[in-house]
Amino acid sequence: MYHTTGFCEADVVELCALVHAEYPGLAPSVVPPILGLYRCVVVTLTYLRRNRVQAELAEAYGVSQSTISRAVAGMTPLLGKVLDGYVPTADELDPRTQYLVDGTLLPCWSWAADKKLYSGKHKTTGMNVQVACDLYGRLVWISDPIEGHRHDHAALGIHQALDTLDPRNWLADKGYQGSGMITPFKKKNKKEKLPAWQKEFNKAVNSIRAAIERVIAHFKTWRIMHTDYRRPLSTFKETITSVIALHFYKLRE
Repeated sequence: MYHTTGFCEADVVELCALVHAEYPGLAPSVVPPILGLYRCVVVTLTYLRRNRVQAELAEAYGVSQSTISRAVAGMTPLLGKVLDGYVPTADELDPRTQYLVDGTLLPCWSWAADKKLYSGKHKTTGMNVQVACDLYGRLVWISDPIEGHRHDHAALGIHQALDTLDPRNWLADKGYQGSGMITPFKKKNKKEKLPAWQKEFNKAVNSIRAAIERVIAHFKTWRIMHTDYRRPLSTFKETITSVIALHFYKLRE
């Protein structure tokens, strides 16, 4: 079970208990009777963790693809709601702590109807989230998703994460230059050569930043966050929110 859902059986049972306590007597449209609550949770976790094709899951569980679709559509937002208390907010960040921050794109299919999803940096469509950790590589915050066309510096400003914090205690990449954070030096043009001391400074900054890259890579072990999202675009934000909640729930100990 762990390799398909990312959770041990005890955690899955606890998730079922949390859902049942908050939403007793769920309708068949949310929990298809042929699956039941436990298998609905397992199916949903498997879908989010592995981004499996729903037809494959249907074959594995001996049900129709539409049954799997109803289970995933109904259970995904409920898991996010019952685990909302595990998700830290930006105003909980400690002003005495130094943080690392970076943005990442969560990809989806090329939705021609929404040009704001296109990221020029990544050359694909998706949603942008900002991720922060401390110097020890402990995840402390993931922002709400916004359209992928936003640059990281602008995205962080939208979330107002630095409104009550000193940006000089934050370290980031070149995409956040002008924010007051510690960032690498950037060439003004391709022909310019950085002085040796600036190269050494950049090397030191990038070596520290490796921690936030590992944190983001760990978050993206939820394959639904790393490979193209196939469900309707209108459900993408709630899916991201639910995966963020599940990720923090998993890291709770």
